Amino acid sequence: MIIVKTREEIELMRESALIVSKTLGMLAKEVKPGVTTLQLDKLAEDFIREQAAIPGFLGLYDFPNTLCMSPNSQVVHGFPTNEPLQEGDIISIDCGAIKNNYYGDHAYTFAVGEIDPEIQTLLDVTKQSLYEGIREFKVGNRVGDVGYAIQKYCEDRGYGVVRELVGHGIGRKMHEDPEMPNYGKRGRGKKFIEGQVVAIEPMINMGTHRIKQHRDGWTITTLDNKPSAHFEHDVAIVDGKPELLSTFAYVYDALGIVSDEEDAFRREPIVL
Repeated sequence: MIIVKTREEIELMRESALIVSKTLGMLAKEVKPGVTTLQLDKLAEDFIREQAAIPGFLGLYDFPNTLCMSPNSQVVHGFPTNEPLQEGDIISIDCGAIKNNYYGDHAYTFAVGEIDPEIQTLLDVTKQSLYEGIREFKVGNRVGDVGYAIQKYCEDRGYGVVRELVGHGIGRKMHEDPEMPNYGKRGRGKKFIEGQVVAIEPMINMGTHRIKQHRDGWTITTLDNKPSAHFEHDVAIVDGKPELLSTFAYVYDALGIVSDEEDAFRREPIVL
């Protein structure tokens, strides 16, 4: 069952989402060779608590950390470790926060120093596919319209679209209806309605779309051990159209990136 949010609830969810966005922005300055993902995890937990919020992943389904940290061929759900990041790595950081009893859930894949141009293209395509999907999240469209847009954009460029892992509705629970696959057929699936809020999150592989789950019950890697990228936004339908609740603006400010990619999905610019 889709749980529709009021305008007031959407504003509370925006607050939670922006705490996650600010956390990713803080981490953007710390992602560098020699840093461990456990160090980043501790920074994130402290930062979220300083915002009078609660880490959304810590203890969820018994997950033991604040961040899912998935380097290189790991797709999602990786554990932070004491292994230092190395020049040329990529690292997907997925983060959640709870404030006012609502979740924010948001992810970005970072380059660690200088990375291979082919891997940078994977990151660029995955992030752009996120916006291709968001554009289809509007009243009257269906789940398959979002999945189709993401799948076509990525597969036309030769990448594998993960099937087993999907986006989701979000609210007082981290995972609500509907599931939001990154593949699909136009006109299929549940119809979108005013006040709906979802997390859209393409997980795209450089090679095969096939994945494997490790014995720890969490870590997911690509079957061919090629790199994977992951980007995620929280999005609401407001006045029939998609509106971003999260933002990459804090990440871009930290990294010196200039971008207008979010402008079409905002009523007002983000004030840093």
